[in-house]
Amino acid sequence: MVDAPRLGMLIFLGSETMLFAGFIAAFLVFRLGAPVWPPPFQPRLPVELTGANTGVLLLSGYTMWRALRAARDEKHAGLTRSLAQTALLGATFLGVQGYEWGRLLAFGLTASSGVYGGTFYTLIGAHAVHVVAALAWLALLLIGTRRGGDAAPAHVGVSLLGMYWYFVVALWPLLYTLVYLA
Repeated sequence: MVDAPRLGMLIFLGSETMLFAGFIAAFLVFRLGAPVWPPPFQPRLPVELTGANTGVLLLSGYTMWRALRAARDEKHAGLTRSLAQTALLGATFLGVQGYEWGRLLAFGLTASSGVYGGTFYTLIGAHAVHVVAALAWLALLLIGTRRGGDAAPAHVGVSLLGMYWYFVVALWPLLYTLVYLA
């Protein structure tokens, strides 16, 4: 039996999956319909740096797993440490993405520079917004764990955040493969 908070999160993640499925479908329609992709005179995406950055985000999935285990075992110090590590890795991922975007913008790839730029910034930007939301939630939980308090609500919050974080982490390799490698 799934409790109400987890059921709510599953429904929410289902809707997020549909959102990204729509974005990906639109990307594929444009990508497969284009005679040349990427279009001529557009900057090439930073495949190597983004590949390394993918490893950073995947590692954050492991630190979140450790946080979930620490919450389950009521190990406060381990929970705080693992949440902080997850936050650091997530912020690093986002920082590298921001650096990449700055360089791409400087090279002329904007959301209004055509379908290539528009689909890139829509897909990757939507993911970045989800990472920002997850980091904000993570920061609130981290503040709560540092203050102490009742472990039961914290455990539920960490569990729900874990579900959301895993969604964000699992989605990224698909986006990386489709947008950067295909």
